[in-house]
Amino acid sequence: MKKKLKFFGEHKQFTLFLILALAVVCVAIFAPWIAPKDPLEAVMLDSLKAPCAEYPCGTDKLGRDILSRVIFGTRTSMVMTLVLVAVIFVLGTTLGVLAGYFGGIVDEIIMRVADMMISFPGLVLAIAIAGMLGPNLTNAVIAISAVSWTKYARLSRSMVLKVKKSLYIEAAVVNGTKTGKILVRHVLPNMVTQMVVTAAADIGTMMLELASLSFLGFGATAPTPEWGLMLNEGRTYMAKAPWLMIYPGIAIVIVVIVFNMLGDSIRDVLDPRQE
Repeated sequence: MKKKLKFFGEHKQFTLFLILALAVVCVAIFAPWIAPKDPLEAVMLDSLKAPCAEYPCGTDKLGRDILSRVIFGTRTSMVMTLVLVAVIFVLGTTLGVLAGYFGGIVDEIIMRVADMMISFPGLVLAIAIAGMLGPNLTNAVIAISAVSWTKYARLSRSMVLKVKKSLYIEAAVVNGTKTGKILVRHVLPNMVTQMVVTAAADIGTMMLELASLSFLGFGATAPTPEWGLMLNEGRTYMAKAPWLMIYPGIAIVIVVIVFNMLGDSIRDVLDPRQE
């Protein structure tokens, strides 16, 4: 226990942003109990009502409580962002390991496809893919995954190429150890930490990209409480009811900053040069 307290005391930035990140996750998990009202309940008599005692963050054009929708938007954004990060982590790392370990034609095919994806502006290509698939969160995740896996593939490939030259890998090959066993027991353990750190640092970025697609009409669809969609719905009333954009915007800024700083803190904690 003392060691844990000492660790958190020595890494105050990591501790602070870990607590804030856990708070965001708790809001997402307990949204039904935290939100004061039903985020989908429309009360037309209270349409575009300014912030007041009954509606601390005001209401939208349908009279729905903005505070409740922002709270439920935490759940939507967090779940889809974590799914997105998991998809690109698994897909990119797997392809990178295969390319780095086997080399040859496998490496050429995977890396040329990666180069082709990188040659296009990421968000523009994601919009094109989401536009072809249709506007919803699942398709938005697929679209962003299709253009984001290359980072993980190139990173994991470079790490595998270094590990592959190690004597213990050569010894395992000479001893007739199966390829799958070598990858699981010797290759992956030597790279998984760096890959996890990269994934943690990307949570904020991926959340921002999902919100961008929703804002542009290629992500979440009404009446889903999602921050990017709420910004899109509120821009029409920006002069008349600015709270429609202020509160979802604040939520995006806070959560993205928290997870970006948490990722940087994890990288600092796990940096070998710190030892």
